[in-house]
Amino acid sequence: MLTDPPVAAWLTDMDGVLVHEEDALPGAADFIEALKAAELPFMVLTNNSIYTPRDLRARLLTSGIDVPEESIWTSALATAKFIAEQKPGATCYVIGEAGLTTALHAAGLTLAERNPDYVVLGETRTYSFEGITRAIRLIEAGARFIATNPDPSGPSAWGTLPATGAVAALIQSVTGRTPYFVGKPNPFMMRSALRRVNAHAHSAVMIGDRMDTDVVSGLEAGLRTILVLTGSTRGDLVDTFPYRPTLVLDSIADVVDLVKPLSS
Repeated sequence: MLTDPPVAAWLTDMDGVLVHEEDALPGAADFIEALKAAELPFMVLTNNSIYTPRDLRARLLTSGIDVPEESIWTSALATAKFIAEQKPGATCYVIGEAGLTTALHAAGLTLAERNPDYVVLGETRTYSFEGITRAIRLIEAGARFIATNPDPSGPSAWGTLPATGAVAALIQSVTGRTPYFVGKPNPFMMRSALRRVNAHAHSAVMIGDRMDTDVVSGLEAGLRTILVLTGSTRGDLVDTFPYRPTLVLDSIADVVDLVKPLSS
């Protein structure tokens, strides 16, 4: 299923596939090294908008996984790219962390608190009532509403945390305005990552641990997909979805032998 056509580029989710919180999952480092040895382009994708690619590279290195900074694609980077393509030089009121503000600046966008073109909602550990209230009033005044991803919650060492999707729902309930979510499961996340490595969907594969984000967005972007069972979606739940991945494997360790140089 992965030989016709041969896989020329790989996309993979991070949390639940390569790492679980701060710990590398078995086979993750071997998978990345196999991609490098085969000289195949790859991107590590994450809906997390808090951290910059440099931050995430450092986090992965601590776990023993050596991913180049330029091979990490976040929902913050995808959001900045989307806005810059829609309205170059746009002004944005931002709720988020350095991963998001850095990406917006790098895309030529400007942060503003008065009359912005967009309200951009990302993830932060310090959501404030004041900031959310300002976002609501700016949206009511005409700012377009964009969010980095629809994830309602995220894990932590202390338990579940509310995330971007939950705060977006709060703002939507007040304003009546539905946000446009750029991150997974929006296939824009996949397509923009593929463009980064000059790859085509028909010769690429997406690896993920969630049927409702990773697999469905890969399918909708035209990629073959692999579900690994080390994260959110249990094996007994796969058949409850109306779509299927190309392969279902126990872990990323089972993907290592599928990585082949194009010349082989």
